[in-house]
Amino acid sequence: MVLLLNKTSLYSTFGVDNFESLDLVITSMAPSMVEYYLSDLSNGTDDAYLNKKNIQNSINIGEYSIYLDYDEEIYLEIEDSSINDNETGSLW
Repeated sequence: MVLLLNKTSLYSTFGVDNFESLDLVITSMAPSMVEYYLSDLSNGTDDAYLNKKNIQNSINIGEYSIYLDYDEEIYLEIEDSSINDNETGSLW
């Protein structure tokens, strides 16, 4: 699932004013805290289309990826943990 984030809300949540600072703050925080904030920011937003050819910069945190595109829009991609291609069904 890919969501378009409100840049102002994202930056104010982490106390930064640009994407590079966001990367520094996120890498210094506990992963569970970052995931909590990102989960909170993603509530109430609709799916969006992200052309991955237009990605300028990215940050990966567990099942979350944050992308900055060349239009200065910020997207949050959440990996669907319920789908695991490496598992097979039981025969019993």
